[in-house]
Amino acid sequence: MYELDDDPGRIDADAVWAYLSTDAYWGRWRTRAQFDAQLRGAWRVVGVYESATGAQVGFARAVSDGVALAYLADVFVLEHARGRGLGKALVRRMIDEGPGARFRWLLHTNDAHGLYKGFGFTGPDDTYLERPGMPTTS
Repeated sequence: MYELDDDPGRIDADAVWAYLSTDAYWGRWRTRAQFDAQLRGAWRVVGVYESATGAQVGFARAVSDGVALAYLADVFVLEHARGRGLGKALVRRMIDEGPGARFRWLLHTNDAHGLYKGFGFTGPDDTYLERPGMPTTS
């Protein structure tokens, strides 16, 4: 069994960092200090935990203005816990069952379009523009 929780104090930052820094194609560029800053600055986080052990097996983070707009980031479920609907439950808890249920949600993904389409995400329309991030220089 698994449980979802939006208590930021329960997040196992080491476990999340272990996944993001090694397995997440979108997160490997960050340093631990950068991730820690993102975690501290998150508007909302949701974790997925094994009920028996309390071990964290999933995570999602959002940044928001707290009024009308939010960005969904760093969504994952560890491989051994996949196939149980936890990804859907995690996204649902973040965007539909929390304080941002009426917000406009944004995200970027390279491989989970089907998951997000099920929650009403679509491609941008003609009103949407984006400035890609700039590479950092050392």
